[in-house]
Amino acid sequence: MYAIDSPSSKSIYADASTKQPAVGKRGGMAPEVFDPQVFREHAELAITRLEKYLADSSIRGLALTAPSVLLQTAKKLMVGEYESIACLDKERLTAIIDLYIATGIQVHSPGYMGRQFSGAIPLAGVIDLVSSIVNQPSSFYEAGQLPNVVERIMADEFNRFIGWVPEQFAMVTTSGGSLANLTAILAARNDKFPHMWSEGAAALTGQLRPAIAVSQDAHYSICRAAGILGIGEEQIIRLPVNRNKQICIKQVRPTLEAAAERGLKIFCLVASVGTTSVGAFDPIDELGEITREKNIWFHIDGAHGASLLVSDKLRHKLRGIEKADSFILDAHKMLFVPAMCTLLFYKDKAKSYGAFRQEASYVFEKESDIYTEFDSAEKNFECTKRPLIMNLWVVWALYGKALFADKIEQLCQFTESAYQILQNEPDFETLHHPEANILCFRYLPENLCAWAFPDFQVEIRKQIRQAGKFFISKVDIDGIGALRVVFMNHQIEVGHFRLLLDEIRATGQALLKGSKSDD
Repeated sequence: MYAIDSPSSKSIYADASTKQPAVGKRGGMAPEVFDPQVFREHAELAITRLEKYLADSSIRGLALTAPSVLLQTAKKLMVGEYESIACLDKERLTAIIDLYIATGIQVHSPGYMGRQFSGAIPLAGVIDLVSSIVNQPSSFYEAGQLPNVVERIMADEFNRFIGWVPEQFAMVTTSGGSLANLTAILAARNDKFPHMWSEGAAALTGQLRPAIAVSQDAHYSICRAAGILGIGEEQIIRLPVNRNKQICIKQVRPTLEAAAERGLKIFCLVASVGTTSVGAFDPIDELGEITREKNIWFHIDGAHGASLLVSDKLRHKLRGIEKADSFILDAHKMLFVPAMCTLLFYKDKAKSYGAFRQEASYVFEKESDIYTEFDSAEKNFECTKRPLIMNLWVVWALYGKALFADKIEQLCQFTESAYQILQNEPDFETLHHPEANILCFRYLPENLCAWAFPDFQVEIRKQIRQAGKFFISKVDIDGIGALRVVFMNHQIEVGHFRLLLDEIRATGQALLKGSKSDD
């Protein structure tokens, strides 16, 4: 038994000999559903099914089931008891777990090349189970002591690669990149328009209208945040992009100046490192200089690409990140932990408290102490927040950052290899040079009449998804559909990608043959 010393010099763990006997299995202190032995049986059953799932290295995509069929299947797995607690049927539980696994995207299969969420490191999933059982909300130190401490530890670990002044920056976890972006932009708005939190739009009387500047290829969560904050679509300034889909640095100053002439005050500029569409990295070093010069809050949406910080070989792609006022990264993407786990960083710790300003005596303390100093509730929207950081910290603590760096480098190198393969295939067209692990391309065989089949790429993707062997995505580039792959699986090999290209060719030719027969 382990004890932790505290100021009261009392162990936080009770001795096993003091455990009181359970009172009744029906309506007592420990009914069957809470019984530790029953839990063990449930966990072993689930682990057995998951072990089989992880051991399956076959190429499989997504087995789409008609919603009406899945609805009925799920209903049949439900007990008919309503007045009393039903006895557990292990076969029913096994069927539910198997159905859950079978109807999801197969993120651990080499056929999975479609989205930015990862096949999680299994150990992180184990810790997620622990978090679910101990159920420690982590917005307050008193409720989740270890999660709040290791959040500080991981902030310092990442700052080794950022270079901010120690003790003067802050990091807080949030449930997803969209919420993190919203929080950072809200902090920026309150910093530049300090009376809007209390007075709303009335605070703007006689002032320039608040606006934000974003890339033309920014994630939709940025514009959604602007809508939530009441900025308005007309006050979203779109920064032009170059042929690589990066913010065109030469057009930034003219665009910002034109906005000012329209009576707009741009309080925040949002760049991306790893855009969702093509994985482009905006020129953050140069943008950092411009925003400093113009007194604009500089936020970086690094949900996908900021994780490259942990790689000595790839960190150069993030040159200038230390100039950001805030940035985010999704650990459930390129750091391979279960969703959701987003890290939101602030250069200035004091400004990390700027997004939300409330008093609530039932949770917030009027005077801080050594414990409340670690609370994060005043910095994030969530009050009851899962201990998101634990999934990342435990794996980092046991294996170190090299595990994450090696996998990121492997996937980025593989993406470069896939790009080179496509360069040598005359019936394929690459649309950009990949900067990380996202690659977009089109299948353009000689017998394709693009004007007669404008949705050719999208239809290929649809048919491949329906076939269930590979799972890829699609995206519009310059208004025209394209195929998109995101390499997130450590099991994928060059042979798997070549098999995908064969599948694309066969699917495309079948579609062309069918379209001609329909003429």
